[in-house]
Amino acid sequence: MKESYEWIVTAESEADTVRLAEALAELAGPGTVLALDGDLGAGKTRFSKAFAAAIGVPGVVNSPTFTIIKEYQGTELPLYHMDVYRLSEQEADELGLDDYFFGEGVTIVEWASLIDALLPPDRLQLYIAHLGGEARRITLTGIGMPYAAWCRQLQARDGSK
Repeated sequence: MKESYEWIVTAESEADTVRLAEALAELAGPGTVLALDGDLGAGKTRFSKAFAAAIGVPGVVNSPTFTIIKEYQGTELPLYHMDVYRLSEQEADELGLDDYFFGEGVTIVEWASLIDALLPPDRLQLYIAHLGGEARRITLTGIGMPYAAWCRQLQARDGSK
């Protein structure tokens, strides 16, 4: 059975979400896959923008809702930002996503649960939920190595349970 670890973070403000994205960006390397889910407007794209900025992507990062995939070159790594909300699993499979997942950059997939069967077995899943106002509950589930270790490391650094 694949190792996994869950850590739940309460982000009281947008700044807390940005700090979490920055902390994850410090750990990211080629082939990193972040699978984002959450309510409409919960902050998936805001998280993605903060992560992109943290790996040195210049300029504006927008949701790829209609383009499906946007590629950016950061100073640290390329970023492949996907929004699969409008795709069937079969349509997504035809896009050759493995080239991104196992490529030289970091892949962020918004609405990732819609293509769960196509995602790599090792990944970091994030579920963002509104708590009211700016507050969010972010559930991070590290599946496989190194993602389970990332969750443990960040939780220890945060000092939360």
